[in-house]
Amino acid sequence: MTAPLRRLASLGAALVLAFGIAAANGVSAAEGKIRIALGDIESVELLHFLIALERAREKGIDIEVSSLKEEDIAAQAVVSGEADVGVGTPYALVQKVKAPIRMFFQMSALRFYPVVNTEFYKEWKDLDGQEIAVHSRGSGTEAIVKLMAQRHGIEFSNISYVPGSEVRAGAMLQGTIKATIVDAANRRLIMEKGGEKFAVLPMEGVDASDEVLYANTEFLAANAEAVDVLIEALLTTLREINANPAAVVDLREKYNLLPELPADLEAEIGPYYEEAVAAKAFSLNGGGEEAVKTDFEFYGLAGQLEGDPASLKVEDFWDFGPLNKALDRVGRV
Repeated sequence: MTAPLRRLASLGAALVLAFGIAAANGVSAAEGKIRIALGDIESVELLHFLIALERAREKGIDIEVSSLKEEDIAAQAVVSGEADVGVGTPYALVQKVKAPIRMFFQMSALRFYPVVNTEFYKEWKDLDGQEIAVHSRGSGTEAIVKLMAQRHGIEFSNISYVPGSEVRAGAMLQGTIKATIVDAANRRLIMEKGGEKFAVLPMEGVDASDEVLYANTEFLAANAEAVDVLIEALLTTLREINANPAAVVDLREKYNLLPELPADLEAEIGPYYEEAVAAKAFSLNGGGEEAVKTDFEFYGLAGQLEGDPASLKVEDFWDFGPLNKALDRVGRV
């Protein structure tokens, strides 16, 4: 992380800096630039996003990706103008800080799995007064465990933040953490390597956004064409993956993505995307108002949004203008 970003994390700066980009199909790299703040490490669960970024680059958009420690730090980078687009679900930031940012594309819905070491825990109630590890503050994984705590009448002694699903899976296998929440690929990895030592706890009624794209309002207005190229790349990529999950394996090779991925995780790419598609994790149309209303209910129950979910206004959190423009061109399915 750069020194300015370290200062940003500690001081919580909130200055907005807008940049003008004249972009279109065939835009020069110097003109069409989008700086993306990713509050995660690049991993199997983000290959669909990385593929879409490569396709946007092919259309002339210069995309710079910075992997930051946590989603809230990435959000602060967007608010301060040190990044143009963030990845996450910054509902709480928008509401509580009145941050001048809006979400504009749903990349994926929450499809995660709570896993425990059965030598210590066997059901949710066993976690009362215990510690659990999630991805980061403000993340979907944090929202899930808070919601499960409410539903099962328990209270965690501590929620620790360990970015990266594969990092948390490795810590489970090594015994350094005893309860966490991971994606499908790492759930399979844990169960295959750990056998009966681990168990997946039930998690019902969770169907909200996991990863969405957001930007400050000035950036969206000033860089509509560059954003349009990015959205179209996302739509076409997610539709291709939904039609054929195995395409991710070939596209990863084509663009030389995650070249240092360990062999055990490399073998999980195909199964992960097959399961994600079967679970309808990827929207064919980038989300929509109904998806946002589901988010209001989920993140409200999880304590990340205040007030009656029915009273919240979609336009206070989302800008569907860029998405609708792209859908008018490529069509809705």
